[in-house]
Amino acid sequence: MRNPQLVIDGASLTLEQLRRFERERPVVKLADAARARMRESEATVVATVASGRTAYGINTGFGAFANRVIPAQKTRKLQLNLVRSHACGVGEPLPAVLVRRMLLLKANNLAAGFSGVRPLVVDTLLALLNADVLPVIPAQGSVGASGDLAPLAHLALALIGEGEATAPTAAAAATRRTLTDIEVLRAAGVEPLELQAKEGLALLNGTQLSLSLALDGLFRAESLLDASVICCAMTVEGLAGSHAPFDDRIQQASRLPGQIDAARRIRSLLDSDSEIRRSHENCERVQDPYAVRCMPQVFGAVEHTLRHARDVLGAAINGVSDNPLIFGEDVLSGGNFHAEPIGFISDFLAIAVAELASTSERRIDLLDRRVNPNLNMFLTTEPGLESGFMIAHVTAAALVSENKTYAHPASVDSLPTSAGQEDHVSMAPWAGRKLARICDNTARVLGIELLAAAHALDSLRPLTTTAELQRVHAAVRTHVPYQPDDHRLDRDIANLARLVDSGELTSLVPAS
Repeated sequence: MRNPQLVIDGASLTLEQLRRFERERPVVKLADAARARMRESEATVVATVASGRTAYGINTGFGAFANRVIPAQKTRKLQLNLVRSHACGVGEPLPAVLVRRMLLLKANNLAAGFSGVRPLVVDTLLALLNADVLPVIPAQGSVGASGDLAPLAHLALALIGEGEATAPTAAAAATRRTLTDIEVLRAAGVEPLELQAKEGLALLNGTQLSLSLALDGLFRAESLLDASVICCAMTVEGLAGSHAPFDDRIQQASRLPGQIDAARRIRSLLDSDSEIRRSHENCERVQDPYAVRCMPQVFGAVEHTLRHARDVLGAAINGVSDNPLIFGEDVLSGGNFHAEPIGFISDFLAIAVAELASTSERRIDLLDRRVNPNLNMFLTTEPGLESGFMIAHVTAAALVSENKTYAHPASVDSLPTSAGQEDHVSMAPWAGRKLARICDNTARVLGIELLAAAHALDSLRPLTTTAELQRVHAAVRTHVPYQPDDHRLDRDIANLARLVDSGELTSLVPAS
């Protein structure tokens, strides 16, 4: 079956296309209209060099050397020197999913036609992407202004035949081989780029790493919120908790759309017939703790954060973060490479996702505390002889504590660079990388809650929960069998963390 096709034009890429991109791996092509726009801005750069008119980055140095004028005959050397000198990344290579997204976003950025580069540059980027030849890009070294210079320099090295990349082996696409220098481009079936005026700068000046990380955080946060709603509903049943806090009348009084929606989603999992619910209709408990009772408020706040992130990132994927930009015959130097808007989003998402883990840890503790008198302490079969979920909760607490440190915003920090010329930076890449760690931890905490809540439902049998939660419970048991006695839990936690992070749980419940 042939891969679907995605045509980019620098203006119409959508978040939904990016969500599907890694799964479908479409063949990406440059729109004809974008090709024509690129040629127009390329002509302005050529005319600027020929006229000797000074324009930043075209015939000047960079950063603190912006006042150094470069002779026309050395403008190509200027671009080559830029790429080589800026390849200063360190740390572990970025995962393939992020590199693919960076290639796509950089190509779409240049396709807008404001960067003064030839269509050939985008064609070469897309050749690598479509052949799944992925530049090796170290994760560390960018402060998010002037763009993600060091990571993008490593990407650009691959285009000129001086970098490293990985590619699928002939035996299996999942197995990758390492390529160097000219081998990289041969694997993609293209020739090395000979950079023209402005092209090296256009490749390096951009926020594609910051943006790729923030998008990854957004997509994972969406799955983690979905899983949190499901875990919370299962825990409500395991605790024999009250359904009253999710009543729509309470939510409508708040006037907060995210809260109203979150409560509706919880109700959709709890409203059908449940023998567990009927068993405690006349109990004397008045209220449940906040980690259950106030989840519409918390999940609603997370949803509002996601909506803001979608607005900003949905615009940024078609935004141009290069500098200078070409508008007709004008070459204007500005600061679209400053990733502060993206850094803020990654920091906001980090706080929101950390709260999902924090509330989940509290619910795990409630399951362990025997809030439901029909359950044993720590969900044991023989209290004292067994420890049950005692240390699973400790693990959750450890991860939540880590998240509190990672959730400290990166975007409030700035260190001047380039001899003070670049005196305020965004730190957006670190914000995005911290967000990824929080998502990892939160998936594991939710995996522990899912494991504990499923165990509680098993322990309450023959009473059954709602039909919706029974489907979730059955899916959990396909990954982790029920074992009432003490056993090692690390593998169970890892299996369910993967289930949570995959977004697969959402398909098991009514569409929200």
